[in-house]
Amino acid sequence: MDSSRLRALLEEVRLGTSSVDAAVDSLKDLPFAELGYATVDHHRAVRQGTPEVIFGEGKTPQQIAGIARELGRKGQNVLVTRLAEGPARAVLELVPELKYTPLARTAFWEQGPIPQLASAPLALVTAGTSDLPVAEECAETMHALGVPFSRIVDVGVAGLHRLLYKREALSAAPLVIVVAGMEGALASVVGGLVDVPVIAVPTSVGYGAAQGGMTALFAMLTSCASGVIVVNIDNGFGAAFAAFRFVRQMTRAAAATAANAKES
Repeated sequence: MDSSRLRALLEEVRLGTSSVDAAVDSLKDLPFAELGYATVDHHRAVRQGTPEVIFGEGKTPQQIAGIARELGRKGQNVLVTRLAEGPARAVLELVPELKYTPLARTAFWEQGPIPQLASAPLALVTAGTSDLPVAEECAETMHALGVPFSRIVDVGVAGLHRLLYKREALSAAPLVIVVAGMEGALASVVGGLVDVPVIAVPTSVGYGAAQGGMTALFAMLTSCASGVIVVNIDNGFGAAFAAFRFVRQMTRAAAATAANAKES
């Protein structure tokens, strides 16, 4: 249950079209549901505007399916991340409503309309093709959250002219997410070109000295471009959720400003 459905339920009680007992029955498991192996947070959609997301890695197909069915029982859209192809086949047999995206390693069960944020598209930028799995995790998460975005792929610093060719698209975006491995320099370059928030995602792509993404992480954390925000290695989901929060606040602020101007 999200805030809009909660308001609708309370309005039904106020108008007398729903009884207090019926409302209590609807709300009795609003905070959470205990499954034995998981305590599913049904209140997260009210607190954060989006339901709990299932991190698939380390869970059995049966556990993932049980959590997904519990979220689905409440009419919520269900997103599963870090779901490898082998376990995904077993999960989809148990919950066929889920749609699996192999490159992103995500599965999504879209039960209802996704509220779309009123924003210009964000720019999702990848340094190389090998960074696409992390970028697509980010893309699938933004889709589930209603964040508009466009992709700019394979524009790493080894061929800087490719990035500069896309400068107009970068400048038009209200926020840029940069996904890069190797030495992670692309985040600094983009951070020096635009005047909007930049979220950097280091990936574990690279040869030995890349240290599984540590080199890119350190480079992004010590970027000479001011104000670059850095999430953890390969954390496309985290970047998407951070972008969602940024953009949601931007749209709320713009709506409040427009409302105040109209009143005055």
